[in-house]
Amino acid sequence: MKTTKLPLTILSILMIFLFSCQNKQQDSMNKENNQNFIVLVKYKTQPSKSEEAIEGLKKLIVEVKKEPHFVKIIMHVDPNDNSNILLYEEWNDENYYNGDHMGTSHLQNFMQNSRAFLAGPPEISQWKIEQEF
Repeated sequence: MKTTKLPLTILSILMIFLFSCQNKQQDSMNKENNQNFIVLVKYKTQPSKSEEAIEGLKKLIVEVKKEPHFVKIIMHVDPNDNSNILLYEEWNDENYYNGDHMGTSHLQNFMQNSRAFLAGPPEISQWKIEQEF
């Protein structure tokens, strides 16, 4: 009888340990996400310049991904009007984004070069994550 209780006890302890680790990992991820903030950048391209704009943004993003505090960028293109491009950016340091990131040479170069394919400056808004569902 003792031999069947021992494996059940070990299994129970192992299950409790695994659930505990999973909950700690989830809590850690939630904390990390709550510290991140979101930047939405809306671009409007000049007529017939959307492919050029997308290529320019891809080159920029390759460099941005090397920056500290970068989390991710997702590029969206309006399926009904490819002159509308939206970047969903996630960063883990708002001060870095608004300071050092804005002064990087690759971003400054992009802003200068983008005059050839963008209709004007982008619309930029910043958001804090309230809750994930």
